Formats: sequence, structure tokens, C-alpha cells
Amino acid sequence: MRRRVASRLRAYWQMTKSLQTALLMLTGIAGYFSACSDPQNCFPYLLMLVPTLYLSIAGSTVLNMWYDRDIDARMYRTCWRPLPTGRVTPVEAFVLGLFMVGTGVLWGFTVFPLYGIVLFAGAFFDVVVYTMWLKRRTPWSIVWGGISGGMPVLAGRVLGTGAIDPIGVLLALAVLFWIPTHIVTFSMRYDADYRAAGVPTIPQKYGCRFAYALVAASAVLAAGAMVISAWLIGMNSGAFHALTILSTALLFLATTSAIRPSERLNFALFKFASLYMLGSMLLLAWKA
Repeated sequence: MRRRVASRLRAYWQMTKSLQTALLMLTGIAGYFSACSDPQNCFPYLLMLVPTLYLSIAGSTVLNMWYDRDIDARMYRTCWRPLPTGRVTPVEAFVLGLFMVGTGVLWGFTVFPLYGIVLFAGAFFDVVVYTMWLKRRTPWSIVWGGISGGMPVLAGRVLGTGAIDPIGVLLALAVLFWIPTHIVTFSMRYDADYRAAGVPTIPQKYGCRFAYALVAASAVLAAGAMVISAWLIGMNSGAFHALTILSTALLFLATTSAIRPSERLNFALFKFASLYMLGSMLLLAWKA
């Protein structure tokens, strides 16, 4: 019995995509600390920020897996997931995801109504607009996925300031612009999987040359938005210099990949894009 319960919990955990969820949560925490620099005053709200972010983000991911279970079954990269393998039933996944999102959003409303609205917007754009409506229809669904990806950092900023301010919007845009750098390079690496599943991608529809150019442009916009945000919040010089170095490295990789594309460089850019977002958000949280 104990082994069965542990196995089921592991399957539930796998459906939350823990690394992706953790990165998005970090953006929300960084957005919060970008507005709140006094640890004594920040801590009480931080205790509510972390669980509400986790529930809304992880719950949305579970719902995405519930809806995309047929796609996952056709892709070599994802066919081992709990739903395609039958370790979790579709009803279980739907109930779990809906419960997590509902709890996170409603809890967020009790903390601060505008914060709850932003959490809801993130879940809605991710599950309904991106996954259910556009993902199987157009490669530009990644734009709407990017909007949902920018909601956690905006939510954190809202909880810290009590309003949607220009810096919060700029931080959300930085994540939105970063999404193509991450997703387009990923879709090129796993092109066969996406074709097998019938999911349209930018490289499929417009070719790799356009895809590399788009990645380079998105890297420029993402780095610019991140650096300007850091400057506006008054990031200390050490952290700002480190962010500048990270941004320069991202631009160099993206530009080189566009000029001299290769599978190896493409994969390096995909990996570095995640490290860039992780490092940028850590520096943003450590702004004082």
C-alpha cells in the first residue's frame, strides 16, 4: 500500500514538470523582491506568494498534460509520461489540475484581489488560449504561451507594489520575448517529435533560417527588456554588471546561431537560454 501511494505521488509530481514550475516560480519571487527590499516586511507575503504560485503554475501544467495526452503518446520524448503510460487516468489528472489551479487562484484572491486576477490570467492564457485553442492550429501559439509565462513575474511585482506598474509589465515582456529563444530552439532539436504529433512549429512553417533570425531578435528584445528593468529598479552595480555579461552572452550565442547555424550551437543556445532566465531572476531578487 505504501509503495502504491508513493508511486502515485511520484506520477503526480512528474505531471507538474518540477523544473519548469520552479523556474516560473522563481520569476514570481524575483518580481516580488524587485518591489520589496525589506526582508522583515516581505516575509509574511512571501509565505503566501510561494504556495499560491506553485498551485496555479503546477496545476496549469497538469491540465496541459491532461489535454495533450494524445500528443504526448505520439512523441518519443513524452510517451513515458504518466498519462500516456496509464499510471494516471485522465479523470485523475483533470481533477488534480483543476483543484490545484482553483485553490491557488482563490487563495491568491484572498491575499490581494489584483494578484489573484493575474494568477487567473496566467492559468487562462496557458491552458485555454495556448494549449486548448492555438497550440495545434498555429506555430504562433508560442506568443500566447509567452504571455502566460510572463504572468508569474507580473504577479510577484503586483503583490510587492499593489498595482500593475511599468516595471512589472516590462519584466513580463522580458519573459515573453525570451520564450521564442527557448521554445523555437527546442522545437528545432525535437522536430521529428513535433511532426509525429502534428503540432505546427516556426521551423516547420517558415524554415530554419527564419527561425534562427526570430531567435536572435527575441534574444535582443529579452535582454534589452531585462537590462532596462534592472536599471529602473536600481539594481546594485555588481548584480547589474553580472546581468549585462549574461545578456551579452545570450546575444552572442543567438547572433552566432543565426549567422552560422548548427545543431550543436542550437542546443547550446537552448541550454543557455534557461540558465540566462535563471541567473537574471536570481540577480533581480538580489537587487539591493
